Amino acid sequence: MTRTRDAAVASQTSTIRLAQAAAVLSVLVVLWQFFSAGRLLEGADALGGHGGGAIVLHVATGLLLVAAVLYGRQSGLWWPAGLAAAVFVLTFVQGALGSSGNIAAHVPVAVVVTIGIVWLTAWAFWPTSI
Repeated sequence: MTRTRDAAVASQTSTIRLAQAAAVLSVLVVLWQFFSAGRLLEGADALGGHGGGAIVLHVATGLLLVAAVLYGRQSGLWWPAGLAAAVFVLTFVQGALGSSGNIAAHVPVAVVVTIGIVWLTAWAFWPTSI
């Protein structure tokens, strides 16, 4: 019985580490997005970097979703997977809004995505997550 419990704890530890890595990557990409958006507002030609960052954000939040689902399967804690799914979907909504030039909606969705990523990062590093 101890061996099974030890394997389960080790498995949860590996999935939370994946969540932590994906969360940190997501935070770093969001910081890049804020930086490149600021450059756009200053009139700099940063659209390529901002668009590329959006693609990386889709990948990072997708990895975060996978990690949260794996963790949920092992622990029974499903709210992080639900939040990660919402954040992942919202990155596409945000990208579509930005591509269409609807900045009035693009920016508030960016704030919601950022809050979701920060919340998931806090969860991933909270000591009781493991």
